Amino acid sequence: MTRTPRRFLGIDPGTKRIGLSYGDALGIATPLPAIPALPKRERDRRLGESITERRITDLVVGYPYNMDDTIGPRAKETDRFIAELEFRFGLPVHRTDERLTTYQAESDLREQGRRTKRDRRTRRSGEVDSRAATLILQDYLDQLAHIE
Repeated sequence: MTRTPRRFLGIDPGTKRIGLSYGDALGIATPLPAIPALPKRERDRRLGESITERRITDLVVGYPYNMDDTIGPRAKETDRFIAELEFRFGLPVHRTDERLTTYQAESDLREQGRRTKRDRRTRRSGEVDSRAATLILQDYLDQLAHIE
């Protein structure tokens, strides 16, 4: 019996954009174009397109724990978003700690001599958001590699 290869969509939910990344059996996360702030129906349509095009089997969502490991209002919003994803797409959703991923994504861009989130063009493009989603997904894939 052949096992279907797992394909992951990393998601960094934000108020302005949703950062996205893709990973598969190779264990390497790569950024995808972010989804800008859109009405829920359009946002779900775009997420659905990414899921279908890449034959996604699992969703990995960045979970915003507070620095003291407590759950605040932003995490509760993320819980609602995750419940919507589970209902809408029927795929397993894995939560991964997202603390400091946006900071790390900005730092990586600065080290490369690229613009950071303070630059309007980068903010609009969602590059920081998708890089944060890539860090979230890569962390999950690295943990998964140690388990399997």
